[in-house]
Amino acid sequence: MFKNKDSIGGTISIVILVSLACSIIVAGSAVLLKPTQEEQKQLDKQKNILSVAGLLKPETKNSEIKTIFDQSIEARCVELDSGNYVNCPANFDAKVAAKDPKQNVAIPAELDKAGLRERAKLAEVYLVKSKDRKISQIVLPIYGTGLWSVMYGFVSVEPDGNTLKGITYYEHGETPGLGGEIENQKWQAHFVGKKLFNGNNEPAIRIAKGASSDHEHGIDSLSGATLTSKGVQGTFDYWFGTNGFAPYLTKLRAEAK
Repeated sequence: MFKNKDSIGGTISIVILVSLACSIIVAGSAVLLKPTQEEQKQLDKQKNILSVAGLLKPETKNSEIKTIFDQSIEARCVELDSGNYVNCPANFDAKVAAKDPKQNVAIPAELDKAGLRERAKLAEVYLVKSKDRKISQIVLPIYGTGLWSVMYGFVSVEPDGNTLKGITYYEHGETPGLGGEIENQKWQAHFVGKKLFNGNNEPAIRIAKGASSDHEHGIDSLSGATLTSKGVQGTFDYWFGTNGFAPYLTKLRAEAK
């Protein structure tokens, strides 16, 4: 192809052709793998929601997750400012929306307990239905800044809009064995049965050393992970405050009476 492959021009041409071929292969692979990656992402999301709702058994196979999710969970979008249900935009992704000026709002500094700066205007919530199709719990997405990372999780709340049924963290970059213990199911179990709000409708969950003596609202902080524990505290303070899910949960509590 080239009269002199050892010439500078020949070498550059070969490098360009090889680079072009590699680029085509990588781009093609990315396009071909994208549907599989999106499917796995959706499966992981459904798995975490079922887990915090107590609907994921050890023997549950991945092939069964979508069926269980479709039978038990109804996804709805909530306008956070009003607490009202609204239609979900097509392919709504809260992480993407939180970075989109058209879909997000700035969080006032005095309210930004979770260190987020902005959030999406909408949040997707998950209504867990019993066999008689009544709502047995509501799964809410939460996230906030820890020591090293943004920590993403779900909490499950009873229909009274106040009592915690479960919590799980599924994505973070905290230190293994220390802040990473937010994934420890034994620690997460301490949240079950706690009340999110006090009598004045204010966020009341308290995470600190010795806080478990408050049987209604307190959880002991993680040993050796002070800043991660503070991050979890900030997450609860924000998401169950007036700029988070409080308007929505207030309506749920009113309807439950």
